[in-house]
Formats: sequence, structure tokens, C-alpha cells
Amino acid sequence: MDAVRVALLREVLAGTEWPAAARRFAGALRSSVVPHGGGLLLVGTAVYEPWHLAAHLVDESTWSGLPELTPTLVRHRVKPGDPAHLAVGLCRIEAAGRGETLLLVAPERPGAGLLERVHDARRAGATVLSLDDGDPEVRGLAHETLAVTGDDDVDLDTVQHLVSAAAGENSTPAPRGRRFRDRLSRLADLLTAPPPARW
Repeated sequence: MDAVRVALLREVLAGTEWPAAARRFAGALRSSVVPHGGGLLLVGTAVYEPWHLAAHLVDESTWSGLPELTPTLVRHRVKPGDPAHLAVGLCRIEAAGRGETLLLVAPERPGAGLLERVHDARRAGATVLSLDDGDPEVRGLAHETLAVTGDDDVDLDTVQHLVSAAAGENSTPAPRGRRFRDRLSRLADLLTAPPPARW
């Protein structure tokens, strides 16, 4: 999702908790990876692989000049012949330790095997963050969580867009019109606004 669409999404969600919650979570993500020079592991469940979030974090990493935000996508099923960036299996979580960050994206309850690996990574010193459905066991493992439940007015994909965009911001948003993205947002508003009424 490009900067204009993210800005429009934030405007639609203005007045809700989501823009601030996403910025808080993204701030925790940045503060856990940037001082250590990276080491971000991104894993989903056996049913859900967070490809989309991985791609957006790579984009934000490039645009913001923060290579530490580039994640290693950890997959449940790795096939022989997969390219290197898609060939990292769950054993990578077992090797995680101090200075590394594990971001778990779990729209449904993860299997016991994944939860055990996440627990072991935390005990070894890794920082654990989760975007989840509010599962108490997942929340108990994470240092920082952001829950999106079936009762919320947004879905997990929307929140992932907000989090990835906020992770790439260099600081808290500048006043409108001072940053490039804000100027783009204002331009998009002008271009999509209905023409003024003529009487």
C-alpha cells in the first residue's frame, strides 16, 4: 500500500484507537530492532504466512533508510529448491536469542509446536512481539502485542498496513504539509474531493 493510501486509511480511522495503537506497536518494533542492527524474524501460523507484511516492511526499510526493518520470513513449510529468502524454516526460531526480535502474526491460535518455539526464543533472550487475535497464551509470551479480534471494526490486514507504515516513519508525524507523505496525502485529498458547489 503506497503512502497516499495509508494516509487516506489513517484519515478514515481517525477518531479510533487504531492509528495510535499501530504507531505504539511500530515504535516497539523499531526500538527492538534498530539498536541491535536488525535481527527481525517474521513468522505466521501453519495456516497464515505474513507475506504481505514482509513485503511492506522491506519497502519501508528501503524508503526510511532503516535496513534493520527488513525481516527474515520464517516459514512452516520449506520446499527443496526454494530461493534463499523463502527457505528459512522454523528451526531458525530455535536459534533466536538475545538481540533478535521475533514478530508473530497469528490471526488464529498457533499450534503448540510454534508456541513452544516462541517461548524458547523468549527464554533465550529474543524480544517477542505479536499481532494476534487476542489469544491469552500468545499475549502471555509477547513483550508487546496488538490484538485484532472479530469484534473490531478493522481486520488484521488493515492493521498490518498501519504498523508497517508507522515502522518506517522517522519520528512522530510532522505537522501537515511539512513531510513528503503529508504533502502527498493533502494532494490526494484535493484530487479526490468533490468539486465545489456552484450556485
